[in-house]
Amino acid sequence: MRETCRNLLRAALAVAAFGCLFGERALAQASVAPTPKAVIYPGDLIGAEMLTDAPFDPEQNSGPFALSRSDLTGKMAKRTLLPGQPIPLRAIGVPRAVRNGAEVKLIYIDGDLTIVTSGSALQDGVIGDVVKCRNNDSGVTVSGQVQPDGAVRVNGG
Repeated sequence: MRETCRNLLRAALAVAAFGCLFGERALAQASVAPTPKAVIYPGDLIGAEMLTDAPFDPEQNSGPFALSRSDLTGKMAKRTLLPGQPIPLRAIGVPRAVRNGAEVKLIYIDGDLTIVTSGSALQDGVIGDVVKCRNNDSGVTVSGQVQPDGAVRVNGG
């Protein structure tokens, strides 16, 4: 009888320990991730008001996903993002500072000499990208680096 009680006690402790471990594992797996409230289309800038939190299980989803709103706010959607679905990091990018066909300010600086003129961007670009532009005055195609203010700094050569 005493041996049966010990076995029952051991079994109960094992079940309780297993339940605690299983519960911790479930808590570790179940987390919350930001998801779109409505469809977000490619090229759209993502704002905090466009997001809501939804349950997220990393084991059921492959690849790295955005886990906080700060990962998404101010970024641009590279592909269509659906409501209630976690957002893969590969589906977001840095917003374009220059758009193809847009009017841009071309800046050339050489020592004390600064020349500023207007041009047309011939391709999209984010800050730091080298893009081709057409000088509106001369029609010449030049390349330059996109600046934080959206201007393109042209190098001499």
